[in-house]
Amino acid sequence: MPAARGVKRTASKSSAPATTTGPKNKKKRGAVQLEIPSAPKKRGRVYTCGQGDVGQLGLGEDVVETTKFKYVSALGDKIVDIRAGGMHTVAIDTDGKVWTFGCNDEGALGRITKSDKEEGTPKTVELPEKAVAISAGDSHTAALLDNGDVYAWGAFRDSHGSMGLVVRGRETRGCPEPVRVDVAESAVALASGGDHLVILSSSGAVYSMGCGEQGQLGRLSQRSASRDARQGFSALLTPAKVTLKMGASRVWAGCHATFVLDANGDKVFAFGLNNYGQLGITGEKRKTAIFSPMECDAFTSASSTWSAVACGQHHSLATDGNGRLYSIGRTDYGRLGLGERAEDAEVPEVVPKLQSKRCVSIAAGIANSFAVTDTGEVFSWGMGSEGQLGTGAAADASEPTAPVAPHASAPLAVSAGGQHTVLLLEETKELSPPPENKAEIETQEETTEEQETEEKKRPAKRQKKQEQDEEISSTSTAQSAEAKPEKVNGGEQKENAMEVDETDKPDDKPEDKKQEQEENETEQAKDIPDTMDTSSQETTDSESKMDTNSQSVQNMDTNRQDCIQADNALTTSA
Repeated sequence: MPAARGVKRTASKSSAPATTTGPKNKKKRGAVQLEIPSAPKKRGRVYTCGQGDVGQLGLGEDVVETTKFKYVSALGDKIVDIRAGGMHTVAIDTDGKVWTFGCNDEGALGRITKSDKEEGTPKTVELPEKAVAISAGDSHTAALLDNGDVYAWGAFRDSHGSMGLVVRGRETRGCPEPVRVDVAESAVALASGGDHLVILSSSGAVYSMGCGEQGQLGRLSQRSASRDARQGFSALLTPAKVTLKMGASRVWAGCHATFVLDANGDKVFAFGLNNYGQLGITGEKRKTAIFSPMECDAFTSASSTWSAVACGQHHSLATDGNGRLYSIGRTDYGRLGLGERAEDAEVPEVVPKLQSKRCVSIAAGIANSFAVTDTGEVFSWGMGSEGQLGTGAAADASEPTAPVAPHASAPLAVSAGGQHTVLLLEETKELSPPPENKAEIETQEETTEEQETEEKKRPAKRQKKQEQDEEISSTSTAQSAEAKPEKVNGGEQKENAMEVDETDKPDDKPEDKKQEQEENETEQAKDIPDTMDTSSQETTDSESKMDTNSQSVQNMDTNRQDCIQADNALTTSA
């Protein structure tokens, strides 16, 4: 029998050309074949703002909040992509290394940490290959490697608490280090919602895993989408395929929802929470949770092509093929950017202040929104109570507002977290800070926010002085900048003024000044009455200062002549 089976298999192999024609024909009929992407090429520097109480800003453990974007110096200028999680931040550099910092309570950093300082300090995650894409949720992180593998770490959460990340005997426990997520084929893209992960494969298939209580997995009924169901964690934490009529070309995920762009790029499908119509699915399905993929009919009617979608908690943003920005869903806190209005948006509406702009990067936080334009502008709007809008104030904005730009460099991408925002600015020569700014950055990491405000005054003075005299070092510049305003304001003491003069004129001879002073004292003792001692001394000091400030004093004869003139003046006053 074994020999017969072997012969039979050999015979079937001989007819291989006939069997291989099947897949080829299917591919010709429209099967999707996607390639593993390369990491972005443009590199830059990372800036953060908002709440940093658990180190998600990467600015040092003492900087717990900032309303302006500030440079994360520990990451350098080699970052090519960024993602903001619920309370942590993730970045990829030009070498394909993944950096993380922030809250690590459930392993979202992918590395073992022993202190709050370690959590807030950007460090790399150990992965077997280079990463080309990243995603971040509330308590989990994932990375797509250049070989098509997906690795994830951290944990998902549902209404009962932590779910863990994978089955493998770790239910309800997070994975503190990366684990491989098996989807049986190469992955080409990934996206993280608040507590679920979506993976796009090379064949155009969509896989999902994590919390499914609001329908965001798109493959389980409402009854089966809970840990209390018959299959329990196994159905939730094992990645499985979402049933779609045709292949997908893009995937996006939000807090409680998932969006899919079909293979033709002209229709958007969604599943998940739609309680404010944020999925663009109207009719009887509006204001409900949707547990299987449905076409976003409101998106289809608004535009024929869509290039990007970003989903917050109860609202969504989308850009069409021309980069025009639309918003839909809940309107409170100004998250839609449609101005002061009470009614929600039931269909995608163009954001008025950006209708003439072409947006190249968009992001939706829980209740705020962000956009980067092709002209190098960054806009933010919505909830800003924690300073996450980067405008310099902890206030909401109902329309797009330009944040306080840290540099005049081209922004590459923006990402919104739970209460913080991450901005990537392109690296240019102009972006490189002078030594004074580097010193300022180090001070920011070691001082509190109040001390940081005081420290910013000194670098500004140093920079101004440096423009006046480029030959002076940064240290001496700081000293000169502090001394000059005192002289101008007239509050300086004579001793300080003389010390400055001596520094500025090193050619004056101290022995000449000493001899001059002795001669003046002798003349005062002989010819000046006691009642004139004070005024005479003041006159002498005045003449001495004039002599010192005069650049023509260079030899003994000139000094003696000046002394004689001073004697005549004293005799006249006597």
